[in-house]
Parts: sequence; C-alpha cells; structure tokens
Amino acid sequence: MTLRLPRPDGTLRPYAPRAEPLRLAPRPPAPTSRTVFAAAHVVADPYATSHLGTGTGPPAGGPAGPSRHAVDWDATLAFRRHLWSYGLGVAEAMDTAQRGAGLDWPTAAELIRRSTAEARSVGGTVVCGVGTDQLTGPAAAPVPLPAIRHAYEEQLALVEGTGARAVLMASRALAATAGTPDDYRDLYGHLLRQAARPVVLHWLGPMFDPALDGYWGSDDLDAATDTFLGVIHDHPDKVDGVKISLLDAGREVALRRRLPPGVRCYTGDDFHYPELIAGDEHGHSDALLGIFDPLGPLAAEAVRALDAAGTDAFRALLDPTVVLARHLFEPPTRHYKTGIVLLAWLAGHQSHFSMLGGLQSARSLPHLARAYELADGLGLFPDPELAEARMAALLDVYGVDTAYGA
Repeated sequence: MTLRLPRPDGTLRPYAPRAEPLRLAPRPPAPTSRTVFAAAHVVADPYATSHLGTGTGPPAGGPAGPSRHAVDWDATLAFRRHLWSYGLGVAEAMDTAQRGAGLDWPTAAELIRRSTAEARSVGGTVVCGVGTDQLTGPAAAPVPLPAIRHAYEEQLALVEGTGARAVLMASRALAATAGTPDDYRDLYGHLLRQAARPVVLHWLGPMFDPALDGYWGSDDLDAATDTFLGVIHDHPDKVDGVKISLLDAGREVALRRRLPPGVRCYTGDDFHYPELIAGDEHGHSDALLGIFDPLGPLAAEAVRALDAAGTDAFRALLDPTVVLARHLFEPPTRHYKTGIVLLAWLAGHQSHFSMLGGLQSARSLPHLARAYELADGLGLFPDPELAEARMAALLDVYGVDTAYGA
C-alpha cells in the first residue's frame, strides 16, 4: 500500500512504507568504549484528566497542572526496560520526560523512585535529574537564592537516597534570580561540596528552554563557558561529567578539551552527535541524548560497532539518523518531545499518542508525517505494518480525505 502524507502546503504526496524493520539482536553486550544514556520520555495515561490543564494548553515552557495521577506507570517502566535490554543507560526525569512541561516535581519524584527500583531489579544503569521545579508561582517572580539552594538540596537528597547518580539540571528560578556569575559559582559550589558522589552538570541551552537564556551569568557564551568551567575546576572530584546541550559542535569540542582529567563530556547535541561521540585525536564525547529514546537499539548497535571496528563502522550506522534527529529537534526545539512520543506510539511501545499537558498537539501534521517517513526509512519500527496502520489512523483523525492512494 501507499500512504498519502501531507506536505506543509496542504498537498499530499505518496509514500510506500518499508516492508521489513532493521534487524537488531535484543539483549546484546553493553557498549564499552563510550558511556551512553538515553533520556527517556514518560507515557501519559490517556484516561486521566488531571494533566489536561484548562484546555488552552500549558503555559509557555511550563507545566499544565498536576500530573501525579496522569502517568501510565506500567508503560513508562516497560519502555525503560526496553532501553536497558540493549545495554543503554537511562537518564531519568529530565527534559525528555517533560520535566517542567507537564511533569511536576511530585510526579518526577515518584518517577525517580520507581525507575531506580526498576533499574536495580534488572541490572540497569540510571542517572536522575535534580532541579528546582518545586518552586512554583509567577514565572517572572524572583525566588531568593537560599530558597533555590534548598530546592536543589531537597531533590539531590531524594536522588542520592535511591542510590542513583544525580544530574544537576539548569534552574529557571536561578536564571531569573542570579545577578552575577558568582551567584552561580557559589550555589553550585555549595551543592557540589555536599554531594555524596560525583554528579553530572547539565548546561541546557535556551533553544530547549527560553527561560534559561543567559545561564551562568552572561549572554556571552565565552564568558558563560568560563564560569561553567570555573565551577568544575573548583570541584573536579565532585563532577563525573558535564552534559552540553547547546547544539554547537565546535563549542562542545572546545569545552571538552578544557575539562579536568577524568571529567567526562556527555554530548546533548542532537544535531551533531555522531561526530562528537566518534571524537578526534584529542578525545571524544560520551552521550546523554533525547534522540536515543527512539534510536535506542540502533544507537547501541552503533557504539558496539565502534567498540569492535572503529569510527567508520560506527558512523556508517549512526550518520543516516541525523536527518531524523534534526527534523525532530527543529525550532521550536523544546517541542521535540512530541515527535519522540509519536515514534514510541508508532513503534508499539505505547497504545496511544497522547502526552502530559496535551503536548501531542505541539507539532503540525506535516511535521509528524515527515517524522514517520524518516523513522520508517531507517527501519526503526519493529512492526512496519502496525506503524503504517497507526499513521493512517492519525491521518484520518486529522481529516486527510484518503490515507491510502496512488
């Protein structure tokens, strides 16, 4: 059969779906030459009403309302077991899980507890996001620095209490309150001194969250980088690594060359990840990526190819996926999670295409159709017929006159 997929101009184009998926053996050995985490999405409960907000959609970049009872816990944990089965680590309760965009702190705390317990039961690796999103109120209202520090401490204690490694995420509250780079150095220094084990520091760029513009105390990225590196060099024994999500490969390479020995660079660059993970004569990036949510099995296979055969074999597998990644993460980049969840539904990892806060509506139908086409072309769907049928059903819901045609 041939699907008729919509173009942005409203016309339809024919697409012949792939007949066979990419064949990858499940439960292979874990990759060894790179540390690889997939930032995992959460599966909403489509029957819940507590995550639907007021019907006008969530505030810009913010949560839509209480989500504690709006998560399908069984499907959410099953997806994490899927990632672990391929030898990948899971980065939990981070941006891909709609943290601060439908997933509130009480639900994130429950997600962390459940996911870390599940990881122990199956021998999986997990790191967990620590932020300040329990601080609610008017978005523009500044929060005193001691309150921001306390919020971080509360979340850090919970994560470390589960035995997981913490990822210190960027804080909207800190971005709104901090007046100087020293405010960042003082607060992060305080947190690092009390951390029980080395943490991952996350620099999330404003393309992912506009509220984080000017993070580290400056709109000048060179000055911000100096402050960020200053925090690390002040406490190198307390920093396992840094996650860089700026979508700027050259800046990431320059930064990782300035890291103290033993501090990893986890790329969060969903545009340039193959070249950054492959590395150069001076080093490489490990990975903590949202795009590895839909690419999990293929990403694991690529890193094992790197282990066994080197960068050419690695890039032969992973380079073709960049077109899909750049599509999913195109501006407004913060809505990439809609495409991630679409692909999870099409791949059969969940029974529906709905999201916390109703964010399944954050991307247009032509965008979703192109995501399906690119993922299908890569062979990412274990059951291509199921993916095709679900895409046809989605087209029908959107009013495409005839999903199938010449």
